[in-house]
Amino acid sequence: MDKPKMILFDYGNTLLYETTFDFSKGEQAVFQHITSNPGNITPEQVHALDVELFGNADRCRKVGYEIHEWLLLRCKYESLGIEFDIPIEEVETVLWDNSNTGGKMPYISELLDFLDKNGVRTGVISNIGWSGNALSRRINRLLPENHFEFILASSEYAVRKPSPLLFRIALNKAKLSPDEVWYCGDRIKPDVCGAHGAGIFPVLYKGELPEETEQVHDEPVGEVEFPYLHIRDWRELISVLEKC
Repeated sequence: MDKPKMILFDYGNTLLYETTFDFSKGEQAVFQHITSNPGNITPEQVHALDVELFGNADRCRKVGYEIHEWLLLRCKYESLGIEFDIPIEEVETVLWDNSNTGGKMPYISELLDFLDKNGVRTGVISNIGWSGNALSRRINRLLPENHFEFILASSEYAVRKPSPLLFRIALNKAKLSPDEVWYCGDRIKPDVCGAHGAGIFPVLYKGELPEETEQVHDEPVGEVEFPYLHIRDWRELISVLEKC
């Protein structure tokens, strides 16, 4: 097995995890920036509409398409007549940061340091509705030592993994061929099958999730008919790469 020139990573439950979401707390923080609320709408009422909109967006996501968070926020707040003293991109950041703080997956910093010292380039491809700017800010805040050349959010491209299009965009940005790149993620269909469909070698990561998250690895490890690497600890990947 040849050492890759670049390793691409998924975001959620791979690089970072999401702590338990509290959107009511997030909306309360957003409400500190309201300049107009003619209907005297409460944070709880806003959240109720948010649940409805997210359900509709989720149906799109299940068939492979992504809806940008800014569109959902504009629809939600403008339909209620709510206006702010900050732009929508800042509303997004206030909402996300106050709903969920996030955290690092175990040993990811050690892996990124190893890759940098050994000349292996890195980048990110994530299925996520939050904007690319918000995702980049979160990753850079929690992993300030990273050297990611790019962070791709599906929200900015309308399609979601396992579509090969996001992987092709990453390859074009990196100016590398698929056989020179590995992709690490925690799910079989979008990550393992998605990477393989683009000609990239897949690494399935199923690390233990910290107690402060309600998230789970939401699918069993299934059988696929092509080679991939299955690890449960980022230190395992370091060991594999040391032997390449």
